[in-house]
Amino acid sequence: MMFPRFYYPEKIEVDQIVELPANAMHHAVHVLRLEQGNKVTLFNGKGGEYTASVERTNNKSTLCLIKEYLNVERESPFHITLAQGICTNVKMDLIVRKTVELGVGDIQPIATKRSLVKLSNERAERRVRHWQRIAISACEQCGRNRLPPIFPPMLLSDWLDRQMHAQKNLSEDISQNLFFILSPIAEKRLRDFSYLSSVSKLTLLIGPEGGFTPAENAAVSAAAYIPLRLGERTLRTESAAIASISALQALWGDY
Repeated sequence: MMFPRFYYPEKIEVDQIVELPANAMHHAVHVLRLEQGNKVTLFNGKGGEYTASVERTNNKSTLCLIKEYLNVERESPFHITLAQGICTNVKMDLIVRKTVELGVGDIQPIATKRSLVKLSNERAERRVRHWQRIAISACEQCGRNRLPPIFPPMLLSDWLDRQMHAQKNLSEDISQNLFFILSPIAEKRLRDFSYLSSVSKLTLLIGPEGGFTPAENAAVSAAAYIPLRLGERTLRTESAAIASISALQALWGDY
């Protein structure tokens, strides 16, 4: 049986009494109507979870007594990095929430020529904090005990420079580290890689609403990304992220 789950960002120890953060407290009191003695689960995003019971709750605070540590993990068997072209706020929020539920390992927002949303430094920091809150909520809902990081936005050119440097340091077994870019005109499909029995790490690059420019596509190709097509239909960027990670999990993950 799964009890209500709450993210607590600090260190947790058995027999400790902790006060739920403001957002979690509001959900516990005003949505779930938790009372003294109700059982809950806490996690701090670093692995494992803790059973706890509500010791005291009111409109100002909710205190929980930590009962037991459980070494429970629900992570994907391989690491997926989603490099997502920044799109409109509603779409980006949906992508973060659903891909975290699907098991993405980390998310790198990418600024491209055709990104409709342009983020300044201060605004970018606010959006990353917002996306991280969405990721926390998704972990609370789906049972993940490790919080996937969401990195500050990067220009596509800077991201590719970093990726090319990282690829030089990979082991000889390149099949364990795949780099895909979704493209509606690509020749290869996922079934073309079904001969691989397992994958350790995979990076998936997806463009914004308008896709990548020809120059950007050329730069991605030079970085040794493999163009990948999802069927005969052209998907919206938010659909592409959800569909592709679902398919990857079916092929190499825990589906």
